[in-house]
Amino acid sequence: MRRTTLLALAATPLLLAGCGTHTSSTGSGKVSPAPGGPVCRNAVRLTAADSGRTVCVAKGGEVRLSLGGTKERPWKPVTVTGGALKAINSGLVVRPGGAEAAYHASASGTGKLTSSRPMCATAPGQMSCKGIQEWTVTVTVKSG
Repeated sequence: MRRTTLLALAATPLLLAGCGTHTSSTGSGKVSPAPGGPVCRNAVRLTAADSGRTVCVAKGGEVRLSLGGTKERPWKPVTVTGGALKAINSGLVVRPGGAEAAYHASASGTGKLTSSRPMCATAPGQMSCKGIQEWTVTVTVKSG
C-alpha cells in the first residue's frame, strides 16, 4: 500500500466527523444551523455589490448600507418599503454622490431597500445616456 493511500485513509474519519454538524455564527455569539434556512444576523452591512440579494436580520438587529457614488453618477436616497425596518441615524457623513443609510429591524416581516443612479456621467455639452442602474435588496426580519 502506498504512503499517500495510508494518509488518505487516516484522514477520512476526521473529515467525516464534521459532516452533518455544519453551523454558522450569527455575530451575536449564537450559532444557527445552516441547513434550516437563511442565517439571520444581528448586524448586516450592504454595499452596491449586494444588489439583488435577499438577506435575513434578527428582530432587534440593524441593517447598514453604503453605496459609493460620484458627483457625476450620484445615488438617489435609499427608500424602504414594508413595515419590518425603521430608519435610524447612520452616523456617517455622506460623500458627494454616495448614499448611506441605517435601519432597525423593528418587526418580523419583509422590507425592500431601493436606490438608483445614472449609468452614464452627466456633463454639460457631452454625450450622455438615459440608462439607470437599479439597486435593490430584500430584507427578511425574523424573531428568535
